[in-house]
Amino acid sequence: MSENRDRSEAEAQRNKIHNKKMQKIKFARDKLMATKTEEKGLIMVHTGSGKGKSSSGFGMIMRCIAHGMPCAVVQFIKGTWRTGERDFLEKRFQKECQFVVSGEGFTWETQDRERDIAAAQEGWKKAKELIRNSEIKFILLDEINIALRYDYLNVNEIVEFLLHEKPLMTHVVLTGRNAKDELIEAADLVTEMSLIKHPFREGIKAQKGIEF
Repeated sequence: MSENRDRSEAEAQRNKIHNKKMQKIKFARDKLMATKTEEKGLIMVHTGSGKGKSSSGFGMIMRCIAHGMPCAVVQFIKGTWRTGERDFLEKRFQKECQFVVSGEGFTWETQDRERDIAAAQEGWKKAKELIRNSEIKFILLDEINIALRYDYLNVNEIVEFLLHEKPLMTHVVLTGRNAKDELIEAADLVTEMSLIKHPFREGIKAQKGIEF
């Protein structure tokens, strides 16, 4: 009985210390949040060698749809590759989210630089139209960083447009590996996905529902 009582008293003491700690954290957090009053449309970059860049962007699309925010996707590079996200949005959320495909497949599939450049530039032209439409609140430029990496698009032109022509409350996400320094500098939020392990290295192919 004495041993049980001691354990109970020790647990009560730990709970008391924990509660005091959480009260301090909440006070500091509330004080911090009170200073965050500005609201603006963000320029966001998802880059890095790890998986999850496009997946995160499409997750934000779902969130925006749930909040009644009109969305759009311009998908660079992937082209003819049918993805689950594309099928889902085109079949079920056509009104809520416009979906534009720019490109005929990965650049190593087309093996035609001129066609890749033309497709990327056409995609950027459409992206500008969508971004300028202030009724659309969220635009995902999926894999645009790959088009920038190969210099299919001019990074300075894109940065200039996003900084000076994007409507104030419009959010834009740009995904893909090797984001250029100019874009990272201009962005409000940059997330780098780090690769620690990947099944592809063990000979496991890309799988439906996981990679596409």
